[in-house]
Amino acid sequence: MQPTTVHADTQGQSFPVFALAHLLGFDLMPRIRNWKELTFYRPSKQSEYVHIDALFGEPGKHVIDFDLIESQFRHLMRVAVSVREGTISSSTLLKRLRSGSRKNATYAAFREVGRVIRTVQLLRYLSDAPLRRRVTAAANKVESFNRFSQWIGFGNRGVIADNDPIEQEKAMKFNALLTNAVIFHNALDIAEIVRQLLEEGWEIDPEDLAHISPYLTEHINRFGEYSTHELGIQPEAYDPKLDVDFTPLREQDLTAAGLGQAA
Repeated sequence: MQPTTVHADTQGQSFPVFALAHLLGFDLMPRIRNWKELTFYRPSKQSEYVHIDALFGEPGKHVIDFDLIESQFRHLMRVAVSVREGTISSSTLLKRLRSGSRKNATYAAFREVGRVIRTVQLLRYLSDAPLRRRVTAAANKVESFNRFSQWIGFGNRGVIADNDPIEQEKAMKFNALLTNAVIFHNALDIAEIVRQLLEEGWEIDPEDLAHISPYLTEHINRFGEYSTHELGIQPEAYDPKLDVDFTPLREQDLTAAGLGQAA
């Protein structure tokens, strides 16, 4: 997958994360709470704005250090390439960069780039109502997934009681695996119902399908019978195609995102 935009909640963003996302070629678009308390950074001490200068605080302060970014640019690109090629994970990298951050010039440069990108993203967010709706919708989807995952992991009331980090990671990964399996099961059922309706002559509106969520729980009995003999049954090949034209929805998304010309 090569996403152009990645959404997250407030905890999923920081200056270095904004910078790394930008260097890897995609937009980080988190839903940031209490944005009024955040700092907007000026490109220079002389920069002033007619209508929005109050957002940037006291004139001459909160200025981006572009000299630092330029001096560390090769290091920034080397880091981004290392993450892209998989030689080091982004989480491990950020932890290493953060250690002794006051003396780490590369980390400081990441922070400066992140300040630039987050300021631009905040200004886009404030001036673009469709973008705000899109970010909110994406964040709601993430929260819906989290609630669904918690519903799946109902054992011990969702509490991970083991103190071993390896066992904790296992519990989280197994829960994610089971959650995705149930989502896939729901998607198969939804697709089959849509095919049946099409065969019966119903007209399926793609906008209606866009509102259907795979996080359905009403038909799932978590305390039901588990027939192990069915494990040996070979399922039919998954057919992902539906005789529904989703092109108008994709075009609407691209136009709303300002990507229609690029697409």
